[in-house]
Amino acid sequence: MRYLLLIRGDESAALHADDGCGGWSERMLERGVLRGGGGLRPPAEGKAVRVRRRQLMLCDGPFAETKEQVGGFCLIECAGMEEALAVAAEHPAATYATIEVRELWPQP
Repeated sequence: MRYLLLIRGDESAALHADDGCGGWSERMLERGVLRGGGGLRPPAEGKAVRVRRRQLMLCDGPFAETKEQVGGFCLIECAGMEEALAVAAEHPAATYATIEVRELWPQP
């Protein structure tokens, strides 16, 4: 099963942006669970796309009325949610941010 790890943090999480993953990515690649991922540029540099009544609306970021913003993601493949949670708990970002674990819908 495939899972998306959404790494969310407040402004203080940006202090860790240059820390990398402390070898986590390499360990997860060796285990065969990491399928992809990356860090995101700051929310203020992003855009939001909406189409309403066939009208394109673009908005500058940030987009959510919250203190935490998505700062990165990892796509993993695990036997089940229990393993996915264990993989997320090993990520260094779990010590200073929140990692949301979501299963992807199966592909047809």
